[in-house]
Amino acid sequence: MNDVLAGRALVKRFGQTVALGGVDIAVRGGEAVAIMGPSGSGKSTLLHCLAGIMKPDSGEVNLLGQRIDTMGERKRSELRRTRFGFLFQFGQLLPELPAEENVALPLMLGGVSRAEAVRRAREWFAPLGLQHLEARRPGELSGGQAQRVAIARALVSGPAVVFADEPTGALDQRTGHDTMRLLVEATKNNGASLIVVTHDPNVAGWCDRTAEVRDGQLVSGARA
Repeated sequence: MNDVLAGRALVKRFGQTVALGGVDIAVRGGEAVAIMGPSGSGKSTLLHCLAGIMKPDSGEVNLLGQRIDTMGERKRSELRRTRFGFLFQFGQLLPELPAEENVALPLMLGGVSRAEAVRRAREWFAPLGLQHLEARRPGELSGGQAQRVAIARALVSGPAVVFADEPTGALDQRTGHDTMRLLVEATKNNGASLIVVTHDPNVAGWCDRTAEVRDGQLVSGARA
């Protein structure tokens, strides 16, 4: 399989602190990769650079052969909305919107009509075990249900890569287990690659391989 996303010689500093000291990493199509490391190791900085949220000081990031780190903020914002999906520890659903509109939001931000966006969003509820919850607001959902809504939102645009930052950190062990199973299955079934930042080896165990970051360096797992 060809590389979908690749970072080459990535360097990022914050003042005198070197967060990334020349990291190389590549992810293949449909592959699930866990990025592990202690707090402050640089793993979240690596995710942010790969996702186009943050520009590296040097090095490059390529998505499907196209360099993205040199793009302007508007193009990178569009890329994050259309080619990347995101799943965060606390879901970050909008509390005032029903679940179906939370899922549809990336499509609506991209110019899809509300009716069409909601129709496409509803298609995700049954596969993720969320039948009959379309009209509920986040405050009316359990933690696991809310995180499954967030998985649907991450995948609704048909992204090439889904980034998950501590996706089970706010869940109990059993719910976290179910969430990771659904996340890995859903991304693979839809042809997307998955990059998971975690400190939990049980979460990393769901992925095809693990890349370990320490002191801004990738010490293992750059390539399968």
